[in-house]
Amino acid sequence: MLTHLSASLSHSSSLSTALHFRPLYNSLSPKSPPSLLLFSATKLLTNFHFYLSTHHKSHQRLSPFHGVVSDSSSGVSMESPSVDTDLSVESISDDLKKQSLGQDKVRLNLEDLRWDNSFVRELPGDPKTINIPRQVFHACYTKVSPSVEVENPQLVAWSVSVAELLDLDPKEFEGPEFPLIFSGASPLVGAVPYAQCYGGHQFGMWAGQLGDGRAITLGEVLNAKSERWELQLKGAGKTPYSRFADGLAVLRSSIREFLCSEAMHSLGIPTTRALCLVTSGKYVTRDMFYDGNPKEEPGAIVCRVAQSFLRFGSYQIHASRGEEDNEVVDLTANKYAAWAVEVAERTASLVARWQGVGFTHGVLNTDNMSVLGLSIDYGPFGFLDAFDPSYTPNTTDLPGRRYCFANQPDIGLWNIAQFASTLSAAQLISDKESNYAMERYGTKFMDDYQAIMTRKLGLPKYNKQLISKLLNNMAVDKVDYTNFFRLLSNIKADPSIPERDLLTPLKAVLLDMGKERKEAWTTWVQTYVQELSASGTSDEERKASMNSVNPKYILRNYLCQSAIDAAEQGDFGEVRNLLKVMERPFDDQPGMEKYARLPPAWAYRPGVCMLSCSS
Repeated sequence: MLTHLSASLSHSSSLSTALHFRPLYNSLSPKSPPSLLLFSATKLLTNFHFYLSTHHKSHQRLSPFHGVVSDSSSGVSMESPSVDTDLSVESISDDLKKQSLGQDKVRLNLEDLRWDNSFVRELPGDPKTINIPRQVFHACYTKVSPSVEVENPQLVAWSVSVAELLDLDPKEFEGPEFPLIFSGASPLVGAVPYAQCYGGHQFGMWAGQLGDGRAITLGEVLNAKSERWELQLKGAGKTPYSRFADGLAVLRSSIREFLCSEAMHSLGIPTTRALCLVTSGKYVTRDMFYDGNPKEEPGAIVCRVAQSFLRFGSYQIHASRGEEDNEVVDLTANKYAAWAVEVAERTASLVARWQGVGFTHGVLNTDNMSVLGLSIDYGPFGFLDAFDPSYTPNTTDLPGRRYCFANQPDIGLWNIAQFASTLSAAQLISDKESNYAMERYGTKFMDDYQAIMTRKLGLPKYNKQLISKLLNNMAVDKVDYTNFFRLLSNIKADPSIPERDLLTPLKAVLLDMGKERKEAWTTWVQTYVQELSASGTSDEERKASMNSVNPKYILRNYLCQSAIDAAEQGDFGEVRNLLKVMERPFDDQPGMEKYARLPPAWAYRPGVCMLSCSS
């Protein structure tokens, strides 16, 4: 797999070895463009261009890879060096009162949120209201209300910075009605709930209609900056797209989704966000490993937030059905080709950032791919501990490891090929334009990945041979990915350092090595030091720069499991502590070093570092 990784990352411009993937729609040849697809594509283009024009306005702090670490409206103090072990809604509110929030900040109650539900207003909906599993035709959504049963729901965790995006007053978290509303038990004024219809390829095979089987979108909120944010409850009950499932979610998976959404944002990686997490007060039956041993687990609901939850599959489903009518669309100015390239490049940039931080999504089906280039649908994800290119956190992916860490760049391209095929089937773009979008994916991925790795090593320019040898050494010795790059900034650009001392800054991660492996690492460090010494950058400046792109803290699976174990016993403190630490992944945070430790032995038991899709 290391060879595969090296090969996939060595193409200079277009990932040419992966371009043999061809669209699987051999049966699709509609005589006229599917109007439903055109309608929804046109609708998204409007929101998509609006997103491009507004997305960067609310950000200030530089991210390690592209854009931001956190938005300027974040209500989280960046000065506290430690985590309060008694975090509560009241303590957060008190902290906010001590800050200078500015007089121009808008603070709204839940009932005063500005709703503008354009998705249901402008796209065709399902005329049927019966909420049973069924095929839904000629519609982009079905109106459906949350149906999850709750009993004394409790607020587990919340994100002040996401509330700020919505202009929502953080005091609303304190209200007794808040858990009821965001469990789905009580309606939210202004919301028009619906479940989206989409299809997708799952593990390379066309799966037909999928849709929101347990996610119910409440609607779209406009903030004071005219930014549009969709609110969605995951685990809120059955929809017509639930198939054989119950539409519910368990606390275990909901904690992981909530924490990873916010952790990825703080790492500067595009992602859906999470406003809050509440328990349902009921138990849900889950067979976690599909081994015939189901058990009862606490139920929960996450409120996800994004500027759009549209996926590749949102378009694939309509093209696959060839849904048509006589509507005429003017395609003389082909904005769809430009859109396809934008989607391809955003996807490529996202995957490059995943590779840079060591993140493995686990289930890169096309229905889990956002057209905005966001990380979405956190199921059996995992960050690399020991560097292993073949690592997959998903037990159901073990036989072929289709979605392993090394394969993510090629899978991203494969998914783009399916998306481009959908547009081609609808006669929105030509084959030449489709191929061009895939080429741009390859170019963008390599440009971004090379830039990321160059910054991670503190190099003046990209050095393919040096980086390839490093990754090879890390794979051979199973070196911890995150901690290695964090410690690498301690290397001095001094060629006169005695050979016996070269590995001293890395001794915490270069463990249990024999003479041969020590020599291999010494040789690499010598070459690295020579490269650094030629750059003219001071050690202090380089260390600061490298530490700003190499996180000290990542959401390791064993950290999630510790928080889950406590939460399932009714103690939500560790979930909140972990959230606070992950909101500042690049800061040293004295006193929080335990969250940067290598996984303990128990972390490798089933259900911690290897997970199934059952949630």
